Formats: sequence, C-alpha cells, structure tokens
Amino acid sequence: MYLRSLHLKHFRNYQAQSIEFTAAKTILIGNNAQGKSNLLEAVELLSSLKSHRTSRDRDLILDGELFSQVGGQLEKDTGSIELAMTLRQNGRRTVALNSISLRRQLDFLGTLNMVQFSSLDLDLVRGGPDQRRQWLDALLIQLEPIYAYVLQQYNQVLRQRNALLKAIQKSAAHPPHSSSSELALWDAQLAIAGSRVIRRRARVLDRLVPFARSWHQTISGSTEVLEIRYASNVTADEDTPEALQQAFLEKIQQRSLPEHYQGTTLVGPHRDEVDFTINQTPARQYGSQGQQRTLVLALKLAELKLIEDVIGEPPLLLLDDVLAELDLNRQNQLLDAIQDRFQTLITSTHLGSFDAQWINSAQILEVKAGTLLEQESF
Repeated sequence: MYLRSLHLKHFRNYQAQSIEFTAAKTILIGNNAQGKSNLLEAVELLSSLKSHRTSRDRDLILDGELFSQVGGQLEKDTGSIELAMTLRQNGRRTVALNSISLRRQLDFLGTLNMVQFSSLDLDLVRGGPDQRRQWLDALLIQLEPIYAYVLQQYNQVLRQRNALLKAIQKSAAHPPHSSSSELALWDAQLAIAGSRVIRRRARVLDRLVPFARSWHQTISGSTEVLEIRYASNVTADEDTPEALQQAFLEKIQQRSLPEHYQGTTLVGPHRDEVDFTINQTPARQYGSQGQQRTLVLALKLAELKLIEDVIGEPPLLLLDDVLAELDLNRQNQLLDAIQDRFQTLITSTHLGSFDAQWINSAQILEVKAGTLLEQESF
C-alpha cells in the first residue's frame, strides 16, 4: 500500500497543509517542536483512530479552532481509497471512506496498515506491563479489526464488574454473599469476553515470535537468543474456548476474597504480561540498554513482516526521531531492512544519519512552524 497524499486542516500546529508523497521514503527534517511528529500522528490516526500522544481530541485541534480534519489518499492493490476524519472540540468525531460517512468507526480500521517506531517504544521492554498489552492489542487490531470490538466488550464488562465489587466493598449492610447472584452473572460474561482476548493475544504472539527471533539473531550477530511468552494469569490444560472459560471461572473463585477486600477484579487479561528473555535472562530487569533496544528493533521489524504476510501488502513505516536513539549498527540494520520495500516516513533533526544513497532516493521535506518546504538537495 502507498499513501499518495495527506491533507491537514486545523490539526495541531498546521493551519492548512497538503502533502504529496513522491518517493518510497520521505525524510521530514527540522528542529524540535516544529511539527514533524504531528505529521506522523495524523497518519497514525488514519490507521488506528488513536494517537499514542493523547487520548483527547481537543489536543489535536489548532488553538482557537472548533474542529480539525485529517485526510489521505491511499493506493492499495484493490484500488484507491480516500480516508477522512473530522475531530471536534465537543468530542464528536466522524470518519468516512471514499466520501461515505461510516456509522461504526470499527469499519474504518484495517484500511491503512502501519508500524510506528518512536523513542517512546524503547520503554516497551523496561516499562510496565500495560505498555506491552497496549502494543499487542494495537497490533491485533491491525490484523483483525474485529478485535477492537472484542476488547471493547471485555472492558465494558470489566468496568461493570468493578463497579459492583466497589459497591459491595463500600456497603457494610450488604455482605459479599448477598450480591453473589448478580456477581455470578458478571463472572460468566467476564470469562467469555476475557477468554476471547487471551486466545487472540496468545495466537498473534505465536505468529510474531519466529520473525522477532530471526531479526534479533541477525541484529545481535547470533550472540543472543530471544524468547517471548504471553504470560496469562488464566491458563487451561486444553486449548479450547470452553476449557479456558472454565479455568477463568475457577480462578475467579480462588481470588474471590482478595477481590472483595480490594474492590476490584484481579483475574483477566487486563492483568496479563508479555515476558521477554534474552539468553534465558529477563530483559526487563537485567537486559542492558543496548540489548533492550535490539529487542524493540527486532519487534518492530517483525511487525512489518507479520502485517505484510497477513494483509498481503507491505504496511507503512513511521519512524519518529528514533535513529538518534540507536547506535550506528542498529541504524544500519533498520535502514537496510527498509530499502524501498516499505513506504517510510521518517523524522530527524538532521541528515547525518543517512548515507548518500538514502538521501538521493528520498523525498526531503523541511518542517518549520507548521509549514513544509520541499528540499532538492543538501
């Protein structure tokens, strides 16, 4: 797939900007806080309907304006697709494909596939388990857009169950057993929805691991062995939905007293972990900074390959000021892997990280205070 153009209006620090992408690689250069990352954020929105930088639409709207618009022309094997999104200060957003408004935003997902790699992703290994769950969920939504609905269902049940547990905890007049029938209903729904999440996460990780291990071996010079494991707090002896749901309910029973004491749900995929080990050593606690960066780079390259295999087309690659965080060897591994195979938008404060071949084959845009200027050469 190829993003032919991007159109912004009142988005972040852009008043009005249209970009025609004329090469497989586009380098966005400029000083910090000029709007380079904002351009990648706009593409991220067209892909995932989310920004990793904010959860509030009003943060994406130019100061003093009531709305912002992001649009793009995407070329796929199946034809050309026009994507459009309007964000409003009142929080109501709308999306459209080929000028047709969609009633369900879920139908927008899966149209534009991309892999994003920024300096924030380096916390994927050393950060908390919620970051790894979010990373896995975002990948799953790209591969199976219906997973967004599966995850939404689970989170709704989780919120309702937590509200009931909190009410039971606060009400001295209603001991836990008096609400057992109502809680049992939420237990059953949690087990069904949670099992769907767990099975899908484990399945996609099984597909990603071989690619990640191969890349990790290449980048590390075959000196390290990477292992990745989905560590769920609910496991079953048999790999069936029914067996997992039964194990889920049994685990809830085992944790019922701590749940009532704490007033929150302690069982389910919202508490799961993704374990990374390098040479049988936990990467989070004991991996060096270099090892952790090699691991994240291997994961991102594996994402590219997995999405391409599943979707049948190479996804876009967004690199947000990440080269400055990698040493020369890892920079070269990344740039060599990209070549012209993936359309790549890459931000940088200078061109020193790129060799002459890269620069000569790339479209170079200077970003300055929310405006773009195309550069012929440097």
